[in-house]
Amino acid sequence: MNRTRWIPLAGGALALLFAAAGALAAEPGFKALEARVAERTLANGLKVILLPRPQAPVASFVTYADVGGVDEQQNATGLAHIFEHMAFKGTDTLNTRDFAKEREAMAREDEAFLALRAERLRRPRPAPARIAALEAAFKKAGEEAQRWVKSGEFDELLEREGAQGLNAFTGFDQTVYLYSLASNKLELWATLEADRFTRPVLREFFKEKDVIMEERRMGESRPTGRLFDDFFPVAYKSHMYRSYVIGAQSDLENITRQQAYEWFHKYYNAANLTCVIVGDVDPAEAWPVLERTLGTIPAGTKPEGPVTVEPEQREEKRFTLEDPSQPFLLIGYHRPDVNDPDAAAYAALADVAGGGRTSRLYKALVKEKKLALFVRAMPTFEGEKYPGIFTIMASPNRGRTNAECEAAIYAELDRLAREPVSADELAGVKARAKMRLVDSLDSNMGLALQLAMAQNLRGDWRAMFRELDQIDAVTAADIQRVAASLFRKTNRTVGLIETAPKTR
Repeated sequence: MNRTRWIPLAGGALALLFAAAGALAAEPGFKALEARVAERTLANGLKVILLPRPQAPVASFVTYADVGGVDEQQNATGLAHIFEHMAFKGTDTLNTRDFAKEREAMAREDEAFLALRAERLRRPRPAPARIAALEAAFKKAGEEAQRWVKSGEFDELLEREGAQGLNAFTGFDQTVYLYSLASNKLELWATLEADRFTRPVLREFFKEKDVIMEERRMGESRPTGRLFDDFFPVAYKSHMYRSYVIGAQSDLENITRQQAYEWFHKYYNAANLTCVIVGDVDPAEAWPVLERTLGTIPAGTKPEGPVTVEPEQREEKRFTLEDPSQPFLLIGYHRPDVNDPDAAAYAALADVAGGGRTSRLYKALVKEKKLALFVRAMPTFEGEKYPGIFTIMASPNRGRTNAECEAAIYAELDRLAREPVSADELAGVKARAKMRLVDSLDSNMGLALQLAMAQNLRGDWRAMFRELDQIDAVTAADIQRVAASLFRKTNRTVGLIETAPKTR
């Protein structure tokens, strides 16, 4: 999550900023934005949200799959991210030289992998000679399957058509596909989306798993990467937010193409997808095109989400990583999900505590006491759909320690729980939140993503337009109340990197 930095403001300047934000939010253009949104559930159950903005002949397109790392199970972590990669590998007509021959070659590759996997998992131990022979056979089968692949054809097609920002991301709560095109390419986008989410071919599957495993190794090569990787399994006892979206290394090594197809068939049906288009789009002209294209995605049934509930934490949890690197401090507190009535108060608390240069923690630790190089608070880190973690992180200055930073952080958090924030602090929080929301009006893609997130995480795209009311409703007493409930020793998890000498 990115947070906006700002210059310190006080007195009249802060009042002017607050007034400007309120005026912008009240503009007829902003108020009219919600009224322009058009929505429809297609015959197959797919939700489509359109927001006409005809200022330029372009549009941004988002396909939101309501599935992420939180939906995974033991032995198969990383599947959500794997399929995100696979969604760019084409269909039975795209990215292939001869699909009939390619399909046969992939079947032989799968057979070779299953034989190798079985030997690797054999107990009490696999036979090294057998492993070597099976690895050679698997490599040969993979090379044969690769002969029939036209790598990158999907991406190249879109680049020729002028696509911008072609991308995707996987989180704990969602998998999202996005890019922008000239608005007269609406049918092209919808046809390609319908094709890849109806008839995907998971070609180059094992090759792409190697890419993902290398991503994981790169993350683990950084001390802070290892810290975050270890932090959430300590903070969470049961819930799958304890996992790691990229997947466990052993799971990635053993996941099969068939498992990825099963994931697709379970989660990539129309009932579990939302498409959002923001830009130069006329709903009256768009609906027949979208019904003819996106409406062909199989309807399916929306899968049930996870039922595991994280139990209340009973005591403080702590762990330390010793590493020949700069010290680092990570503190997390369990908090409710994004639909909790106090969600806006938690966001306000994060802003006051450590949202930027005017925040309590920044002024105390960075500016005044010179304890930290940086300090930041975030209302949540890994996911929002289910109860998450309010996170604070800091890096000590040279010659200062994690212990000094930690003590100073707790002093400021205790003060937030004991005393209400000032009127100026509260006004600043509201002004900055409003400015960030209004700034998003400049971006078709930003709006499309916000609408998709609101629809899926909060149950209604209109929730995006209710944020200003929720921000305005937050009081100093609300911030103090959630701080007192949140910042309890028994509710926190602390992870540290302590500098250790290099080992030979």
